[in-house]
Amino acid sequence: AAATAATGQPKPRNPAHDCRRIHGRGQIELIRQSCKLAKFVLDSAAGRLTAGATTDDVDRFVHDLIVDNGAYPSPLNYRGFRKSVCTSVNNVVCHGVPDDRPLLDGDLVSVDVSVYLNGFHGDCAATYCVGDVDDRGVELTTVAERCTLEGMRACGPGKGFADIGKAVELFARRHGLSVVSSITGHGIGTYFHGPPVIFHSTLHGYPGVMKPGMVFTVEPVICQGSGDVEMLGDGWTIVTVDDSRGAQFEHTILITDSGYDVLTV
Repeated sequence: AAATAATGQPKPRNPAHDCRRIHGRGQIELIRQSCKLAKFVLDSAAGRLTAGATTDDVDRFVHDLIVDNGAYPSPLNYRGFRKSVCTSVNNVVCHGVPDDRPLLDGDLVSVDVSVYLNGFHGDCAATYCVGDVDDRGVELTTVAERCTLEGMRACGPGKGFADIGKAVELFARRHGLSVVSSITGHGIGTYFHGPPVIFHSTLHGYPGVMKPGMVFTVEPVICQGSGDVEMLGDGWTIVTVDDSRGAQFEHTILITDSGYDVLTV
C-alpha cells in the first residue's frame, strides 16, 4: 500500500500468490480488524450526510478519522484517485469523487469506505437517505440492501461463485429493479482488489467454488432503470445512462467451514 500511495499503481501480484487465496488464522484476524475499522468509519460518516453539507466535507472527515486510527485510506491515489472515500449521489452509482456540491434534501448517497491497517485492507459501503426521500427511493435502498444479503446467503464452502449473481438478480427483478452487471465485488487482503471476481448478475460468470479461508466483497449496485451505465471523463465516476437512481451496499465476508462470516459488522 505504501507503493500504491506513492505512485498510484498497485504492486504487481505474484500469480503464485493469487493461487493462495486461502487466508490463515493470523491473516484473518488482521483482515477482521481492518474491516471493523472500515465499518466504524462508515457508520461515523453517515452522520455527516445532511442537507447543505458537501461530499468534500465527508471526505475530509473520513480521511482524518482513518489516519487518526493509525490506518491509511485505501482509495487515496489508488490509480490516481484523488480522494479518501467514494461518494455516489443519485444517478452516480459507483466511484463518485467527492466535490463541493451541497447535498440536497431527498438525495441518495452511497458512501464506500476502504482502509489499510496492519498490512490488510477492509472494505464496506452503504447508501443513505438525506432528509426526506420519496417512497421509491426508500424502497430502492431497502431492496438494494436486501440484494447484498441475498448474495451473501448464497455463499459457503463448495458453493459456486456464480450462485451469488443468481441470488442477487432474482431478488432485484422480483421488485422491478435492475442490477448493474459491470460493477463487481473482489477478493481482498494484502491487496486491495484481486481474485475472485464477484459478479452480481447472471450475465457473467466466474469459475470455481468457494473454499474456507477465502475473503471477498459482495457489493451489488441496484438501479431503478435499465442498469446500463457509462463512465464520465474523469475516468472514475460511473453514472446510469438513463439518469435513474442507484443504491449499493457492500460487505467483506470470510468463507468458513460451515458457511460465511460477515467481517464488516
